[in-house]
Amino acid sequence: MYNNHDKEELEIEALNLIDRADELLVQGKGKQAIDLYEKAAQKYLDLGSYLKLDQLYIKIASIISKFKNNIQAIYRLKSIVRKTEELDLKEISAKLLTKLGDLSYRMKDYETAGEAWKKAANYFLKLDSEDDYYIGPSAKLLLKAGEALERTKTNKNEGERLMLKAIMLVNKVDELYKTEEKRALKLLNLEDYNAAANKYITISNYFQEASNNIDQLTDKSDRIEIIKNAKSRLLHLQAEYVLVAALCLRASKKREFNPKIKELGQKALQLLKKSVDLLKSVFNSDEVEKDNEDVLRITFDTLLISIVNEMLGQKEFNPIEYLLLDINNKKLIKKIKESTFYKLTERIEKLGLQDTLKMLTEAHLGHLNKVKNTLIPYFT
Repeated sequence: MYNNHDKEELEIEALNLIDRADELLVQGKGKQAIDLYEKAAQKYLDLGSYLKLDQLYIKIASIISKFKNNIQAIYRLKSIVRKTEELDLKEISAKLLTKLGDLSYRMKDYETAGEAWKKAANYFLKLDSEDDYYIGPSAKLLLKAGEALERTKTNKNEGERLMLKAIMLVNKVDELYKTEEKRALKLLNLEDYNAAANKYITISNYFQEASNNIDQLTDKSDRIEIIKNAKSRLLHLQAEYVLVAALCLRASKKREFNPKIKELGQKALQLLKKSVDLLKSVFNSDEVEKDNEDVLRITFDTLLISIVNEMLGQKEFNPIEYLLLDINNKKLIKKIKESTFYKLTERIEKLGLQDTLKMLTEAHLGHLNKVKNTLIPYFT
């Protein structure tokens, strides 16, 4: 333990080191200046003065970011991050990782940038804050991380997942919908179909709100296709829950719900069409690679359109023709036609839903999977 005199001595030594470092910085001797700043930081660390430590490390990071040798800058910054992580200084680590992400992104090292921003976001989220002070910064970092990882070949799916997480985080959807979904499933198992339907409608509204607010996170994004993809996911999720709500009312076998069933069916149909349109727009862009997950999602949306048409007893348009319309990539069309969901849609279109029910029970149907055993008998 330091007495007051010792503390004063340490602080004077730290201030002297900072003054000398400032002089070196003016002389253009950045590396030497950093050495002295780090020595001063160690003294503040000994004193437990974390506010000064925060300011010093950010200053060091700013200097490092201006190094002409980017590889050396990355290495130096990573070593400082390791030190703050060892000391469990989450806020300082998050700020330094943000700088590391910025620098790596400029170097087109998207893997390092994405991982740094993701880690920074997670550190911010771990900090206690009753007023959700860190939610916004964390969401934006996750979005940036997603954009960076989308540019890599190995972490594209992780990139999309992080973007969706960012959108759901800023709208506080993630925990809300999980809680409401548990309640809805409980009501469904109790055969309280109307109450269950209302819960699923509430969940769908969370995703609608998230979709409406997505632009507040993406105004500076240079990857519009990724944003379209994220919006498509939100529309898909919203449509799933609207459809489940309609099926709950169908399961009640009460004619009084028929107008509401038709209303929800039409809403699900329009949401699914928008989701398909956005994904087709992404597919037609030369800037993005067409991966299997997107193919599965667009064909799953098409399958749901077919199911909704059967439920409503009407067909405003052919879902398969709508899916393939304006897609000119032969390889992509081949991938689409090989999808399990495409084949299920074809079967429904040829034979009807009743003759496809057994195959539907064996397929994984997204959020419908949790309720299909209860609700599939009421699809027709």
